[in-house]
Amino acid sequence: MNAAGVRMVVTRARSRETGASLRRGGEKTAPLRSGEAAAEGRRSSSPVKRQRKARRLSVAYEASEGEEGKGAERLQAPSWEPQDWRQQLDNIRTMRSRKDAPVDQLGAEHCFDPSASPKVRRYQVLLSLMLSSQTKDQVTAGAMQRLRARGLTVDSILQTDDSTLGALIYPVGFWRVSQPVASRPGGATGLQKSKVKYIKQTSAILQQRYGGDIPASVAELVALPGVGPKMAHLAMAVAWGAVSGIAVDTHVHRIANRLRWTKKATRSPEETRRALEEWLPRCAHPQGGVGWGPSGRLPPALHTDDSHPHRELWSEINGLLVGFGQQTCLPVRPHCQACLNRALCPAAQGL
Repeated sequence: MNAAGVRMVVTRARSRETGASLRRGGEKTAPLRSGEAAAEGRRSSSPVKRQRKARRLSVAYEASEGEEGKGAERLQAPSWEPQDWRQQLDNIRTMRSRKDAPVDQLGAEHCFDPSASPKVRRYQVLLSLMLSSQTKDQVTAGAMQRLRARGLTVDSILQTDDSTLGALIYPVGFWRVSQPVASRPGGATGLQKSKVKYIKQTSAILQQRYGGDIPASVAELVALPGVGPKMAHLAMAVAWGAVSGIAVDTHVHRIANRLRWTKKATRSPEETRRALEEWLPRCAHPQGGVGWGPSGRLPPALHTDDSHPHRELWSEINGLLVGFGQQTCLPVRPHCQACLNRALCPAAQGL
């Protein structure tokens, strides 16, 4: 250990000359950056010979406790990840292999008109996501079918009066123009903004600012009335074919906490999203692609087979866990006896 608290481990392949240069005066030098290395080579009388020796020399640095160590690289500990999460995920994939949950047939990627233009399809995806909040997929799909029968575009929505629009999307949750909520502390009474109002406001913004299309960024999407983070990330994946983050709804939030996929219990879907994105790999393979939606792009060949190892995990998690939550990991009385993860799930222990 030298005065700076840095231990140097040199391979046996070093030459005597190199060893002598390291011992001379006890001097240590920081690794050269690429540009500095090139300049140093030009100043050397025998650049080729010195370059070969440098390649044979292998030095590992380990900074002592509390020492920053100039020129030394601190060894980084692996990041936290849940125990058995890969096996749990594989088990969920197996249980979801039939793709027969409501989300598989009636989710946002199934609610748009495939014959419409890409711009209209993207708008219909966003609208279906806005309708889906706190609403079953079957109800959302029915509302979208009625809206599409009248020609679902930004212009058609803006030309539809609120009462007619409310009747078309009924019984979607919070569809009324205004809906009283319980009195707040202090006696003040609030009005719960409805999906009808949000849809009208958002459609007007899309017409004025985006030419009837939807924004292509999460920041702009969440700025729209009635659009939250989950909807924004799903819209990016389904409408634009871009994975911007993990879409977390009540199902994903519940299951992630039951499986202990977060360092500590989380209180909201948005908190769960941030916790999952801290450790969950973006994709299972460096060459993983993105999902395909109504953006007009052809689906990558690597996504034609769900068993293919090139898998985009961030985009997969939502549909996978939502369907799992609809069929097996229910909010109340989950079917733990039929779950492949019963022995691996902390919430199922003791049942």
